[in-house]
Amino acid sequence: MIEPYFSAATRAAYDASATRYAEDIPQFYRSSPLSQAMIPVFAELIRAAGGGLVADVGCGPGHVSAHLSSLGVTVFGVDLSPEMIAIARVTHPELRFEVGQMEDLTADDASLAGVLANYSIIHTPPERLPETLAEFHRVLAPGGYLLLAFQAYDHPGEPAEAFDHAVSLAYRYSPDHVAELLLTAGLTEVARLVIAPAEDPKRGFPQAHLLARRPNTDDHG
Repeated sequence: MIEPYFSAATRAAYDASATRYAEDIPQFYRSSPLSQAMIPVFAELIRAAGGGLVADVGCGPGHVSAHLSSLGVTVFGVDLSPEMIAIARVTHPELRFEVGQMEDLTADDASLAGVLANYSIIHTPPERLPETLAEFHRVLAPGGYLLLAFQAYDHPGEPAEAFDHAVSLAYRYSPDHVAELLLTAGLTEVARLVIAPAEDPKRGFPQAHLLARRPNTDDHG
């Protein structure tokens, strides 16, 4: 697969910010119960379905991968930034991390019990999001779960808005629009959590967490 045009800039920005990011973001995650509220639910659903391998795509320094592992999930992390992966490997040497693109995962078709994209689709331009979700569908086994988290946007007729992310150009998405794209990709929404704008002290954005599942059969008829 030819690397998407936006990947090089995103990689360079995260490589340059990796040390600072790895200090700040895991600390925020651990101190914010709402930010991690859906992770135990995701882990329980994976276990209840019989377990299996889960990919944490856009894993950064690996803090959410480590949380999932502590909840009994077999997880590996993937990130575009080699510097992020280097930090993750040092910080969590017991886990597997690899450099890669979420648009072109190394996993085989229908091989994963779950995919987590925790604030990692935000750097995907709106016109490329459908193919990213299609890739998640490809690697998920029937009955597998996908958990997405992203800054949310709610404006009639506009599915997304660019914003000034601290590291690289990013987009916040309408949860309803993302749910529609998930359905088109063959994934069914199971649940969602939308955190109120007032809980984001930096920008005042709502935060969306969407849980979806690949049906046990791809026959929607």
